[in-house]
Amino acid sequence: MTHSGRGWRRSGSYHHGNLKEVLLEAARKLIEEHGAFGFSLTEAARLAGVSPAAPYRHFRDRDALLAEVARSGFERFAARLDAAWNNGIPTPLSAFENLGRAYLAFAREEPASYTVMFESGLAPGTEGENIPAAEQAFDVLQKAAEALCRQLPEDERPPIKLVSLHIWTMAHGVASLFAQEGRAARKVPMTSEEVLESGLLIYLKGLGVLSESEEDGSTLES
Repeated sequence: MTHSGRGWRRSGSYHHGNLKEVLLEAARKLIEEHGAFGFSLTEAARLAGVSPAAPYRHFRDRDALLAEVARSGFERFAARLDAAWNNGIPTPLSAFENLGRAYLAFAREEPASYTVMFESGLAPGTEGENIPAAEQAFDVLQKAAEALCRQLPEDERPPIKLVSLHIWTMAHGVASLFAQEGRAARKVPMTSEEVLESGLLIYLKGLGVLSESEEDGSTLES
């Protein structure tokens, strides 16, 4: 679900207990419109229809609000990736393809959350303080990489964490390319799923974990 301005109503009032979610929804809308750091906590309060002081009940400042947007986004992201991987069922390769589709779908459907997840310094591999849900999302990629590399002789298997980072980087690059409001995407004669699939197949074949029969039978459908 995207959080665009269309269909989003400012809450003129809120009941006890949902102030936090109202502010998160306002923040996601402002992120879509102005970027992760293009608004203030006061603007989020105004859009949410609450007093300027109300956000401080939950967030010390805008960065704390952004961190919560990232944290909650990573929770949904990790759950979506885990469901798509489904413990490698029915096969590691088909489950891996489902994982790629789920990654791109989340970035497309939750652009505000995805943006701040990777601009807040909370993503795995950054120097900031990582959050558990971000690590859980990365762990799903590591499980997939490990399953795919298992067919190789043990002494020929590449470092699983490095393979996972390569996969994450490739998926993030494709997701970012196709998030450019259509400008860059219109110049690419393929869907985001097709671009990611072809890149991953070349990568896996280079690692030696993909047979010719698997390559020929592997397709990602939009």
